[in-house]
Amino acid sequence: MIPDHIKSVIELKLDDEIISSKNQTGGDINHASIIKLSDGKSLFLKWNDSAPDYMFEVESKGLKILSGANTDLEIPEVVEVGKDFLLLSLLVPGSGNSGSAYGFGTELAKLHQHSAETFGLDHDNYIGKLAQSNHQHQNWADFFVSERIEPQIKLGIQSGKFENSLIPIVDALHKTVQDLFPNEQPALLHGDLWSGNYMFTKSGAASIYDPAIYYGHREMDIAMTRLFGGFSSDFYEGYNSEYPLADGFEGRVELCNLYPILVHANLFGGGYVSRVNEILRQYS
Repeated sequence: MIPDHIKSVIELKLDDEIISSKNQTGGDINHASIIKLSDGKSLFLKWNDSAPDYMFEVESKGLKILSGANTDLEIPEVVEVGKDFLLLSLLVPGSGNSGSAYGFGTELAKLHQHSAETFGLDHDNYIGKLAQSNHQHQNWADFFVSERIEPQIKLGIQSGKFENSLIPIVDALHKTVQDLFPNEQPALLHGDLWSGNYMFTKSGAASIYDPAIYYGHREMDIAMTRLFGGFSSDFYEGYNSEYPLADGFEGRVELCNLYPILVHANLFGGGYVSRVNEILRQYS
């Protein structure tokens, strides 16, 4: 049930009444409902009484930046945002086909062609419920090691998941990243692109949501689509038709996915911890 104080704030901001709500399942961080207003409009509401500072505010910023890229990806429209809730336009699910998947790939490639002068972002945000540092750097190796790997390793050491012996291995990772990754412009990334964060809508277009955006190396998004599966060969064909991946990508997939695996290790522990150790030693 939607907390009374959130319901009251939304009704005041919209000058309308919530006449019904239907709880949605699937999220492990926030609560979610589809709400219906007295004017007949339906909207999607996320809320969390104990949300980390500015979590919903920076998510709303991310959605607006993705929307501003002017691709044919359907991005939920931000209706209202507060400290403990985010109200979005309602996306109507549909069924995709091979053409939809191909189109998804081409539109993601177009998103990745939106660039910036530096790697990072002008504000920090979250990946899941973990803070994501986006301090800006001039080169990818500096950003990847300093803003993606080191903070997660330090968090894992503090919680007892990782040993201090990993620190020199991480320190040496900079040269590996510098040597392995092709020199490309910073790309606007979704940042948390797994199968649970996209769907095909009734129109047949792909929609992406729950972003953790930043300007990074585009292979980060593509590698993450491989981490848990759920993306068809048509998707990759569409992507490469618009913005072909550089040679050697297969040899960089595990290194790209070190970051989301670290995030999962810090959130869930278990086998993710040993996989982090394996990847670090593989690339050391």
